Amino acid sequence: MPERRRIVELWRTGVGRVLVTLVRAEGSSYRRPGARLLLGAGGQYAGTISGGCLETEVTRKASWIVRHGAAVERYSTLFDDTAEIPFGLGCGGTVDLLFEPVETAEAEALLVAMEGALAGKEATVKTWLPEGGLGLRRLVVNATGEVLFRSAGISDDEMTGVYEERFGAPQRLVLIGAGDDARPVAAMGALLGWNVEVLDGRAQLARAERFPGASRVRAVEDLASIPFEERDAVVVMTHSYEQDRAALAALLRVPRLRYVGILGARHRTALLVAEASAMVGVTVEETCGRIHAPIGLDLGGDGPEAIALAIVAEVQASCQGKLPASRRLTPGDVAAQIELGGASRYLSSQCAV
Repeated sequence: MPERRRIVELWRTGVGRVLVTLVRAEGSSYRRPGARLLLGAGGQYAGTISGGCLETEVTRKASWIVRHGAAVERYSTLFDDTAEIPFGLGCGGTVDLLFEPVETAEAEALLVAMEGALAGKEATVKTWLPEGGLGLRRLVVNATGEVLFRSAGISDDEMTGVYEERFGAPQRLVLIGAGDDARPVAAMGALLGWNVEVLDGRAQLARAERFPGASRVRAVEDLASIPFEERDAVVVMTHSYEQDRAALAALLRVPRLRYVGILGARHRTALLVAEASAMVGVTVEETCGRIHAPIGLDLGGDGPEAIALAIVAEVQASCQGKLPASRRLTPGDVAAQIELGGASRYLSSQCAV
């Protein structure tokens, strides 16, 4: 996702000349199909298509390859060269790269779709590769099936040589809590290209200058006003027991979320789970099944940055369906922790005078 942002930014400067896309890979390949490299005038570029072994050769020949229009070139990363494959680089596979000049309507349609997806407008792109004597053609449709772009000469039943990809919206990461330990979480999420939103009821902490990588920072008293979506990942980390309890109760009222993590000690979180569940009218078992606590993968280390890495790693793994064995609370854990004492130690003390 960060790569797409950089490609769109370079394209919008007007210096882009050739767009290179990895469309097929056989054997070992550092990048998967969909990886892109935009080459600009004066040696400027954005994106990558390999671990660095192909970029120099591609940059040197790109303008020559597209002199007659879009073309597909095969590159070997095997040790042994062949007549059909340009050269060997010793990485273990072969890749097919699509070269297309940026000034064509098809390339512009693709880049506009990429830009729209970054703003949340998902799209599917089908590209008929320039093979078998036919030129490159492209079809772009939005999430509702509306055709946004269609090259001339596309047959509805023609599927040979089609490369299809979906441009999804960036992952949205919502941090409920704007303390100092939230800052590295926001920074790492932004580095991955996520849309990071920071919410906190404390206006003195919820300031944009404290979270330069976040897409939005707001002081919010009532989370009921926030329109959460099913694909959102949410981390609760205010360090205020009352605020965390209110946040968890609000999140339990949302039908489904991709990820919900609660920062805090196991005993404290168990009490939060019990009380928030009672507030909303759901079972402790249901709540335990919806949250990640203790939060973060067990990576070791100490300090805000190490904790942030563990949190972001767990969010990434969860969103990608790659989450390893979980340390999540169970209803039995909650009951055992409640026996150790109530929540009074976590509540803010107030002077009665």
